[in-house]
Amino acid sequence: MIVFLIAFLTSALSAWLIIRSEHLHQHLTADTDLDGVQKFHVVAVPRVGGLAILLGMLGAATWLSLLLSELPYQTWLLLMVAGPAFFGGITEDMTKKVGVLPRLLLTMLSAVAGYWFLGAALTRLDIPVIDTLLSSWWPVSLLLTAVAVGGVANAINLIDGYNGLAATVSAGIAMCLAFVGYLLSDSFMVVSCLSLAGALFGFLVWNFPFGRIFLGDGGAYLVGFLLAELSVLLVARHPHVSAWFPMLLLFYPVFETLFTIVRRVSTHGGSPGRPDACHLHQMLYKRVVRWHVGSKDPYHRTLRNAFTAPYLWALWLVSAIPALLFWRSSPLLLLSCAVFAALYIWLYRCLAHWHTPRWMILRHAARPLS
Repeated sequence: MIVFLIAFLTSALSAWLIIRSEHLHQHLTADTDLDGVQKFHVVAVPRVGGLAILLGMLGAATWLSLLLSELPYQTWLLLMVAGPAFFGGITEDMTKKVGVLPRLLLTMLSAVAGYWFLGAALTRLDIPVIDTLLSSWWPVSLLLTAVAVGGVANAINLIDGYNGLAATVSAGIAMCLAFVGYLLSDSFMVVSCLSLAGALFGFLVWNFPFGRIFLGDGGAYLVGFLLAELSVLLVARHPHVSAWFPMLLLFYPVFETLFTIVRRVSTHGGSPGRPDACHLHQMLYKRVVRWHVGSKDPYHRTLRNAFTAPYLWALWLVSAIPALLFWRSSPLLLLSCAVFAALYIWLYRCLAHWHTPRWMILRHAARPLS
């Protein structure tokens, strides 16, 4: 659709302008921490890619407003309620002084706004007893919605560790939601998801493979909020869609977050919010990618960064394909969640114990590290 193209072009142009004007704002927007435990880039890079994505979606919404005889108020409402989530993230990008908890609370505030103004309410999980509670007592539904949406936004931020990883997975999730929305003749869902996907692909023009601009917390929380909100809306608007369909689409970042919390708490009694370099994508980088791509010069380090994401794209497809095939069937979707969790744990254990499967190592591309 044309909204995809408008969002793509607006986002790509906005990202290019941010990069070209970097010398004017790098004191505020550049990620200059090259030695942090979760940092794998080699030069200072603007981390306000979320601004380009927001502008891409605003461009698509503006085009719709000019094209249609009546204002697409739901699209504008969706972007308006996303304001607190984006504000918390973009403020952290520019000041480095907004902690995880304030950002999470602001995202939950956005979810509460979506609950009241858009009807984005979790009223069923396709689990009988819980569904009865959610449908009969709105405070429980409101609380669960806020926690779920905030959790998904934080999960997208958590996997945003390498060029092209979070943005491509998020674009794929948006496209899958758009596909099911198309099958259900839900024009709002199709337009909103395609706008988000287009904006993400526009951002990726400059983010992958060479990382000229990063999502930043503003981008990650904005995208995570929108994906969660659209997922809740799809289930709320269409009783035939299993509540586990969007859950399976989002299962990679969500399970990564839950696994990380358990791992940090159980290992030396660590804090679940304390950063470390033991996420799955970081283990892949250290145990697989770094051994077969180039030397330690900046170009090869950037290339190694980009080679990490495709492994995780393939892992996400393990959840995305059954989600699209069985989007009406809760039992099959639950089974697929269990299969994905088992695969994730097996892969993580292999990497943690230096038992990397041979098929993952591209030896033909090997060069000695210097």
